[in-house]
Parts: sequence; C-alpha cells; structure tokens
Amino acid sequence: MLFGKKFRKKYALSEAGEANVKRGTFWTVVTNLVVMAGVGLLFLLMQGYMATLTEGAPLPQALPYVAGVIGFLAISFFAHYQQYHYTYSVVYDEVGHARTSLAERLRKLPLSFFAHRDLAELTETMMSDVDRLEHVWSHVLGYLYGGYISTAIIAVMVFVYDWRLALACLWGVPVAFALLFGSRAIFSAYAKCAKAAGLMLADNIQETLETMREIRATNQEERFLAGVNESIDNCEQRMIQAELRTGIFVNAASVIMRLGLATTVLVGARLILTGSIDFMTFFMFLLMVTRVYAPFDQSLALIAEVFISDVSVQRLNEIFDTPVAQGSESFAPNGYDIEFRNVGFGYNNKSKVLEGVTFTAREGEVTALVGPSGSGKSTCARLAARLWDHDEGSLTLGGVEVNDVDPEVLMGAYSMVFQDVTLFDDTVMENIRLGRHGATDEEVLAAATAANCDEFVNALPQGYATPIGENGARLSGGERQRISIARALLKNAPVVLLDEATASLDVENETRVQDALGRLLANKTVVVIAHRMRTVMGANKVVVLSDGRVVEQGTPAELLAADGTFARMAHLQGKSASWSLT
Repeated sequence: MLFGKKFRKKYALSEAGEANVKRGTFWTVVTNLVVMAGVGLLFLLMQGYMATLTEGAPLPQALPYVAGVIGFLAISFFAHYQQYHYTYSVVYDEVGHARTSLAERLRKLPLSFFAHRDLAELTETMMSDVDRLEHVWSHVLGYLYGGYISTAIIAVMVFVYDWRLALACLWGVPVAFALLFGSRAIFSAYAKCAKAAGLMLADNIQETLETMREIRATNQEERFLAGVNESIDNCEQRMIQAELRTGIFVNAASVIMRLGLATTVLVGARLILTGSIDFMTFFMFLLMVTRVYAPFDQSLALIAEVFISDVSVQRLNEIFDTPVAQGSESFAPNGYDIEFRNVGFGYNNKSKVLEGVTFTAREGEVTALVGPSGSGKSTCARLAARLWDHDEGSLTLGGVEVNDVDPEVLMGAYSMVFQDVTLFDDTVMENIRLGRHGATDEEVLAAATAANCDEFVNALPQGYATPIGENGARLSGGERQRISIARALLKNAPVVLLDEATASLDVENETRVQDALGRLLANKTVVVIAHRMRTVMGANKVVVLSDGRVVEQGTPAELLAADGTFARMAHLQGKSASWSLT
C-alpha cells in the first residue's frame, strides 16, 4: 500500500500527518491534471483556428473558450490553494505535534535510555532532525507522490493517443528516478557521516561552554579552541562531500529527464515527415512535454532530502520504539516502609552494581546508607523511587512492588533532595513552585520560610520575584540547596530521599540546611545518603554497603560496638577531622 503504518514509520509521521500527506497528494494530482487540462484547452483553440486557416472553416465562437479559460483559472486557483494548504500550512501542526510527542515520550522513558545518550544528541533530534523532516513533509512528499500519480494518469492517456510520442516524452522519468533511488545507499552513508560530524561539533561546543571556568583556570584555551576548530572543519568537509555527491546524482537525473524534450522533437519530426501524425498532434505533445516534468521539478531537487532524512527518521523512531516505563495507576500502599529483599541490579545489563541487597527503611525513621564511593548507595535510592528498574529480587513501598506502579504515580510519594540541585532560569517563587504544581503563593512562601529561604531572598532586588539565572547562577550553593528543600517541603511527600544534600556546604550553611531538613523529615520515611558522621549518627538505622552488598546494618551505637566497617569509617573520619597543615 502507498500509505499505512509502514509509510508513517518510514517518514516518522503521526496518523494526522499521514492524513494531511494524503490530502496534499490528492490536491497535487488535481492541480497537475488541471494544468494539463489547460494545455488541452489551448490545443482545442489552436486546432479550431488551424482548421479555419487550412480548410476555410468558420472561426470558432469565442464565448465557449472565454468561459473555459475563466473556469480553468477558477478551478486552478482553488486547486492550488488546497494544495498549498495541505502541503505547507498543516505541516506546522505536525511539527508541533512531533516535538510535543518527543517530549512526552522522553518524559516517560526509563533512565536507562539516557545512560548512553548525551544532551547534544537529544537536542539535535528535537530540533535539527524535526526541522529536516519538516522540509520533507512540506516540500517533498505531497509533490512527489502526487507527481507519481498524475504522471501515471497522463501517461496512460497519451499512450492511448500515440504511444510513440508518449514513449519519447516520458522515457526519462523512470530512468531518472531509478538513478536516484539506486544511489540512495550512497546518500545515506554520507548523510550518516555528516550527521556524526555535526553531532561531534555540537558536543565539543557544549563541552567547551560548560567547562569554560576549568579551561581558563588551567590555561587550556588554545588547545580546546583548536579542537573546536578541527571539529568545525571536519563537519564542513563532511557536509560538502555529502552535498556534492547528492548534487551530482540529482543534476544527472534532472538532465536525463529533460532529454525527453529532445527525443520528443526528434521522434515527432520524423513522424510528421512520414505522414504518421499531423502538426497539431505534434504541437500538443510539445505543449504537454513542457508541463509533464513540472510536478517533479521541486520534488526532484529535494528528493535528496528524503534520502538524507533517513538518519533523522531512524533517530526519531529509536525514541518512539523504546518501551516506556509503565505500571498501574492505582497505588494504595499499606504505610510507607521501603523494603529491599535480595535486590540485584546492573546498569545497562552490565556487571552487577547491587547483589542480594536486603534491608528495610521504616516509616517515621531515618535510615542512613553509608559506604565507600561506588558501593551502591545512590543506586539504592534511585531504585527505591523507580528512576531505574531493579533486575532481581523484590523492592516494595508499603507492600506494593515499585516496578508494578506507574513511575509518575509512584513519584507522588517521594520528595528528593540531591547534592547537585537543578534550578531553572526563572524566579525564586516559580522554582519553588515546581515542588507542587498549582500551589498558591501563600503555600510557596510558607515552604520557603520553613526552608530558611527568607534570609537570602529578602536581600535580592525583587525578593521572590527575582530571576536567578540559568541553574541558579546568581545564588550560592547553600541558597540553591535551600530552594531544593523548599520544593520538597511544598510537595510534602511521605517519603524523602536525601543524596549527599549537605556534602558541599560550609559549616554555617550546613547548619541552616540541617535546620530546614529537620522540618522536612518529621514523621516521614527518610533515606539519607551521607558520609559525614554528624548526619549519620542522628539516624535511627544505618545500612553499610560495600561492593554492592550490605555488609552491616543496625543502629549507630550497635555498629560502633561491633567494631566493623562502620566503626572503622567513623574512626578514620574522626582522625581526619584533627588533621592540619604543619
């Protein structure tokens, strides 16, 4: 079938987009046939006057021809308007739908999808790939498929009229497209190279901008700029190579197609000399051949876009084909205990990060996860909130298996405060309001006050209405952390995950943040990831991990008395606290 599921997948179209391509194709066919009807009208007029000149027939009446011209112009205007609407105007809705669908899909994909993709690649897909496909949807598909159909209809008609002249006119069309489609693999290969070079350039530029402070601090400007320049040159070279090869084949196809005009003249002249056709038949074919290639003019020039867009389509389809994290939208836990039972997990199906992990974080208590870097502490927190899905064992919240619950529904039960806070280029008020959509200003201000935000916000030029820059660039680390806690307070979820929330703060800011956390954590299930013994010693329970396994668990006092891994960590940290420069 010309259209259908395969067609939508081939061009990354939605069902509405496919319907619009169908309409655009239909009106392209109508437009092309109307133009050919105009050629037929001109032929009839010329035939009437030739009969007057050669046979002495009376002049044809002007009124039918005038009416025919007016009707032709009216129908042509209407057909061209409909063609333009369904090949251009509606495409903007399809582009908006594509980007919205991509965003929705990315929102629902598991974090494992993002583990092997960087920001530059996803940005390229959201922006550049959709832009390229917009050109294909609007400038190519309707014209190309409409040209196929209308030319086939016209070919049948002219072959019935005179197969010899029809063959002379149209032989170049299939040959030209056979050449283009036969070279599709070449287009795709060079397009992939050019796309990879463009992505590498975007990566290098993004990395340079993000690490500008470190680059300047280490006097590496020249080396990094040299790398960016090299990427620019490589990208430019790859693009030139791709476009040059595309241009060669496209222009060759265009020349082959236009040779049909020369063969029509040669064959027509020979047929006239032999008396096989009259001059008016030859004249009609000359008129037709000037118009028969017109439907392909634009699509032929841009058909390379279709081939090059294969890379963009593959990237979009890869996102849409990736299974989303699903689960039941019904979630009725019996309390909010988090229970790990023989949980095993490995990122991207590689070596195990966690193996046989078993512990319970009880409601109303603070459970601290401690251990050396890479022991699996943060992974436990991510699995508890279903940011990743565990591979083995059972992980429940209130007796409900977290992998069976829709991630967005499950996330309603969690508040999370991380060491690295993500803020948006908006006001303080709106950054805090992210904790609960639709919260009133009074509720936001109450949460901010509880998180000790008033102290620094009141010193800002516009108070809570002050824009804070990209990722809170105008704020200190402690101030950003307090906004994060204000979000969590505003959300007021029954489970709180704290991942090194105070690790990078000075003593004064840590005291303020700990004070705010005290308000947040009351009567909740709390899982804390921390290295500082000041934080750990206040926990109700400590779980010690090493190499992805639980090696100890109990109260801080019990673990200190056991004189095991936890006691050794506490001793080393206490010893380092007295270290000084001599």
